[in-house]
Amino acid sequence: MTILDADVLIADARETTGVTDFGDDTLPGRVALILDRLNTAGLDDTGRRAAARTIGGLLTSRLQFVADRARLPLAEERITAPLFATGEPRSGTTLLHALLAEDEDSRALRFWEVMYPSPPPGPADADDPRRAQADADWQEILDRIPPWIVSHPYNDLLGAGLPECERTWAFDFRAMNPSTWWRVPVTIQNFPQDHHAQYALHRMMLQHIQYTRPPKRWVLKGFHGRRLQALFDTYPDARIVWVHRDPVQVLASQIVAFGQINESLAGTLDWDRYARDTIEGSRANFHAYLTDPLVDDPRIHHVRYRDFVADPVATIGGFYDFAGVPLSGNAEQAMRDYLITNRGDRYGKFTYSTDVLPVPVQELHDEFAAYRERFGIDIETRR
Repeated sequence: MTILDADVLIADARETTGVTDFGDDTLPGRVALILDRLNTAGLDDTGRRAAARTIGGLLTSRLQFVADRARLPLAEERITAPLFATGEPRSGTTLLHALLAEDEDSRALRFWEVMYPSPPPGPADADDPRRAQADADWQEILDRIPPWIVSHPYNDLLGAGLPECERTWAFDFRAMNPSTWWRVPVTIQNFPQDHHAQYALHRMMLQHIQYTRPPKRWVLKGFHGRRLQALFDTYPDARIVWVHRDPVQVLASQIVAFGQINESLAGTLDWDRYARDTIEGSRANFHAYLTDPLVDDPRIHHVRYRDFVADPVATIGGFYDFAGVPLSGNAEQAMRDYLITNRGDRYGKFTYSTDVLPVPVQELHDEFAAYRERFGIDIETRR
């Protein structure tokens, strides 16, 4: 059996790029940690080759990214008053982000940009080969994970789709996500985090993508609720819109949607264990939101999922007012047009049930009562 070796992969990436600086002397240790996980995951030769390809690509991208910053004045780019959408997965934040991105005065990251950031894309040509490469990558992802287009129809944009903020630090080897690790037949997991280091990379990526482009307001989306201190330390003038939904529905939807992704990647899944792990991880989040004083920071605009679903554009209008940003008539019309032409069930209706929960539903309702009360959330009933 061939063992995946961090030293070999790092040396290969340096030889391929002709540069040696990763911008972080601790990175090789994180690569080795992930490889230890992969070497004990029972991968066959095809899986090990896929892992080596994925890691090699991330290492190469990281080296080129750091080299760009050494030769170009990217650090001089100012990131001013970015807008962030956040909330637990399956709370409507992707639609919220997509609508924010319809405003012509705003700028959102695109997958092709963060997948292939070097050299800085600037006002890239329509035929930039990185666009086509990212499209091909995404088609491969969707072929590998067929249910994902139903649970997350926004993937139909392929390389032009909107990545979550977490994708900007994929080459930091602190987290695994399907849009990076789809070639590797393993269940996705994360590793020890350094939030300030991750947001530093996030800011660098925004500077990278913004370079030589006309200034616009950044609109971004990620799961920032447990990383608020690092986010505000990095972007003190940021404003956040945070969507809150009934935790029981969030958990049930997460288990089905993300379970399908993991099962497609790994080939098999212990659904009961996965459901319990999902509940345990999300439980920590929901309880933390009741004790972290930053949740009440005046830079955060809290909204209810039911209100957002009832009138998405009005909800965004309220956030714009909160952030002191004018909502133009053109932007509002673009958002309404998006809702008409991008129905959420355009590839079939994503269905789930609380039957997937391995814990009595009423027990969970009781557990999360304080969270619902804090954010004015009703128990959500589904037909």
